Amino acid sequence: MKNEMLSRFSEWLAGAIGGTSIKILEFHPSQLRLIDQNWSVLADIDGVPKSFSIRKSVPLTVFAGHTIAEEFTLLQVAHEHGVKVPRPIAFCDDPDVLGSSFALLEKIYGTSFGVDVVRDLSLGGDRSTLAQRLGRELAKIHRICPPVSRLSFLDAPTSPPAATEIARMRSIVDRLNIRRPALEWGLRWAEINATNPERITLVHSDFHTGNYILDSWGLAAVLEWKSATWGDPISDLGSFCAEYWRFGRNDLEAGGIGARSEFYDGYGMESGTKVDDTAVRYWEVVAHLRCAVLALQMGQQHRSDHQPSLALALNSQIAAEIELLIVRATAPVTWRSVHGS
Repeated sequence: MKNEMLSRFSEWLAGAIGGTSIKILEFHPSQLRLIDQNWSVLADIDGVPKSFSIRKSVPLTVFAGHTIAEEFTLLQVAHEHGVKVPRPIAFCDDPDVLGSSFALLEKIYGTSFGVDVVRDLSLGGDRSTLAQRLGRELAKIHRICPPVSRLSFLDAPTSPPAATEIARMRSIVDRLNIRRPALEWGLRWAEINATNPERITLVHSDFHTGNYILDSWGLAAVLEWKSATWGDPISDLGSFCAEYWRFGRNDLEAGGIGARSEFYDGYGMESGTKVDDTAVRYWEVVAHLRCAVLALQMGQQHRSDHQPSLALALNSQIAAEIELLIVRATAPVTWRSVHGS
């Protein structure tokens, strides 16, 4: 069966990239995430070894997100705007090839695991330069503004992005039928303190340490575009600076890899705008709320009869930890000490 599958894939690959003689040397899972599967491929193409990545979806319907086809289109648009992403090569919507649709991408080498990224200083080159580079990369994403015909699958904002996100999270909490006072406090705080964006752009919506790859020299690629949407660009800066995604390096407020000022400087140099620190810190709280709600969804999914999973069960346990971060960040004395109001 595997030989038949590899034969079908070889035939498809020949048509997709124009090779005349193709032999698959390696084909194996490279990483299993909770929502998608990544496969690593090494092929001999006309006598030249070439490496690729394949991205396939896993049917976990409780988690909203783009289809693989939509994510491939997002990568195409981002790549065309100079964003450092795995180069999108071809897309296959024929389930007879590998059992489901998939995207063929450039193989990127490096490390994305958050704990390793913040601890291993051999990754990413100079950390001050890296923090600025990540700010610049985010600004490149935010140059993409609606309308973009190929991104018609993205919902146009009908209300301020903060209000839309809070309503989405409240809907999930209501469906879960849970009582979490700290979470309710955070949601209400976010409603009261909601910011209004100066502009609407493409936002990654999951931009944080753990969702980009570093090699020895610097940034290799920005990953995980499954949640990208039109929204407030400052929300991405908030996600990157959120305490939970610093992996213990709270002295380095920009993703556990650099100073907040360095990250802001990179973003400002590329975008030509001054970063509103108060708005960033607001979106840090929203990023934590998003993490807590997702953790609770994972717990429900694990407890259901459909998707018991040790990974989901373990990830669901972070909800209380994140709620503590939310309460600390939104305590009146804390907010006044930071913002003087």
